[in-house]
Amino acid sequence: MEFVRSKEFTGKVAWESKLIANMDGVTTKLHWTDKPYVWHINDGQEVFAVLGGCVEMFYKVNGQVRSQLLNTGDIFYASEGTEHVAHPRGEARVLVIECEGSV
Repeated sequence: MEFVRSKEFTGKVAWESKLIANMDGVTTKLHWTDKPYVWHINDGQEVFAVLGGCVEMFYKVNGQVRSQLLNTGDIFYASEGTEHVAHPRGEARVLVIECEGSV
């Protein structure tokens, strides 16, 4: 058993993470960042929940780039094959649930 205070979690580098759980190959990680990630496609599905801060999520639909602003409490679901990249606006803390070892 463990309690995690996400507001207190920080990293030394962008996208540093704390493993919360690995349940049969599905990981739940708390990430801290203040810089954009890179365009990527996960190995499977991904759930991305903003716990603190604001993140602009860019994603592609039929090759066209679109974006959605995610505030604290908002969730992005990336189905398998969804190309996307997260750009925080300042510091952000996010909970990411995905297959173990995914990009």
